[in-house]
Amino acid sequence: MILCAGFGTRMQDFTRDLPKPMLPIAGRPILEYTVSHLARLGITDIVINLHYLPEKITAYFGDGLAWGVNISYSREDKPLGTAGAVKKVEGILGEFEDFLVLYGDIVCCQNYNKLYEFHKSKSRPVASIILHERNKSNSVVEMNGENKIVRFIERPEREIADKKQNWVNSGLYCFNKSILDYIPRDEFCDFPKDIFSTLVFEEKLYGYPLEGYRCAIDSPDRYEKAQTDFSKGLFTT
Repeated sequence: MILCAGFGTRMQDFTRDLPKPMLPIAGRPILEYTVSHLARLGITDIVINLHYLPEKITAYFGDGLAWGVNISYSREDKPLGTAGAVKKVEGILGEFEDFLVLYGDIVCCQNYNKLYEFHKSKSRPVASIILHERNKSNSVVEMNGENKIVRFIERPEREIADKKQNWVNSGLYCFNKSILDYIPRDEFCDFPKDIFSTLVFEEKLYGYPLEGYRCAIDSPDRYEKAQTDFSKGLFTT
């Protein structure tokens, strides 16, 4: 599932007439890089959730056949959050033992098949999430030697003085279908803020270090960086 329902308000005028996943890089929408990358990896069943200017996405991608994938859509009358969006389509995702959830405003060259293999190798995993290191992040993610996440605090109100590691959440997830049991129905619910701390307590959340390029396009500066990085050949279609 690719999450594309947000308003992109931090992008200012860039998202006045476009949902953020449709912002172009070298003439192609951000979302197209993700769809094409998944197709290359053999991941061909895709669900995209929609809310803000949904027709911009559906008109461009249609059923996905032009990219060699099968795209279905979930329209949200009101935004449901990262986890609430997944719960809304449990009838689709629940048919699979495991599935990916990716943020639609992230360009990433990660081999998600390797994330899946890592996820399946763990004992009783409910979620395996990609992590990257950032020295100045105020969020806290800490792993033990077996890559089990032992501490997860998403954007705390005050600085955490005893922070031991510099891992942060990358917004790229692999879930066992049992994750659906943790999410309330028809409510706004967010994975980092509402779900992951429970999984840490139950020892069912794992971290996989990022491999390759990743850029979350969450500000005009990051959008400019992604365009520059593409011109340098750091990622391709």
